[in-house]
Amino acid sequence: MDREGILIIVSGFSGAGKGTIMKELTARCEQYALSVSATTRQPRPGEVEGREYFFRTREQFEQMIANDELIEYACYVNNYYGTPRTYVEEQLAKGRDVILEIEIQGARKVKKQYPNAVLLFVMTKDIPTLMERLTGRGTESPEVIAERLRRAAAEAEGIEEYDYLIVNDDLKVCVEQVHAIIESEHEKVVHNREKIARIRAELEELVKGE
Repeated sequence: MDREGILIIVSGFSGAGKGTIMKELTARCEQYALSVSATTRQPRPGEVEGREYFFRTREQFEQMIANDELIEYACYVNNYYGTPRTYVEEQLAKGRDVILEIEIQGARKVKKQYPNAVLLFVMTKDIPTLMERLTGRGTESPEVIAERLRRAAAEAEGIEEYDYLIVNDDLKVCVEQVHAIIESEHEKVVHNREKIARIRAELEELVKGE
């Protein structure tokens, strides 16, 4: 297989639109596989089991942790979120680019296991826009919104750990930007090891035949 699958980690402030970006990206190109996370939070209106998340009880989630079924997990606004291991590794082996939409704690854990993963951080053009998006959802209490803002302030301290900063002002432009970044990453030597090894082997055979 010439093209290796790349693991892409997408984090960002709640309300920045990272989920929408990822859905647009996966809809436009079959090379992308969006990893579905497991969570203990309650489904929002319109969310479907196995599509947005695998919804689990706290007891079920903690059993997944005990069985080492998760690449990473973290507690965010009093709920567990985690990435199932099997799906990610199967898709990477097929040469697909796997997108993980996770928060910064999880991103750090995944980067340790997969050093060649590409980290993207999504944010709004300014904080008033972020506030407008959070309150515009109409699905969360003022207390939860306040907690998300506190979390955003903490996450802002770790932005420098990411490879790329994505400002989601125009969705179409943003999706094109992310796609271009990932395509560029595929040209890096570290993601072309099998191709390089094959070229070396073929050259060695040619040299021997001289």
